[in-house]
Amino acid sequence: MKNIIYSLIFTLTLLAGSVHALELRDAKTQGLVGETASGYLAAVNSKEQTVLGLVSDINTRRKAHYQGIAKNNKTPLQTVEQLAGKKAMAKTPSGQYINIGSGWQKK
Repeated sequence: MKNIIYSLIFTLTLLAGSVHALELRDAKTQGLVGETASGYLAAVNSKEQTVLGLVSDINTRRKAHYQGIAKNNKTPLQTVEQLAGKKAMAKTPSGQYINIGSGWQKK
């Protein structure tokens, strides 16, 4: 019985690892996500839960960070988001996707 429990735990650990294995860098390189002018990440053409979950998680953290910057600088959140979007798109390497408001394009 112990061996079955250990095997089950081991298998669940492996499965959980593969679900969270998608990293931002990999998702960008694979063309699954891209940067937008709004300062947030978006799925390029994917409805996969792992991709959408990654986008949601990153955007939640970005928004919290942007809110802190806006508060510290007494600047509207939208201004910070737009500046962050410009910076993120400028830093995006060739071959990855950006959306400046007119649809996805490879940089």
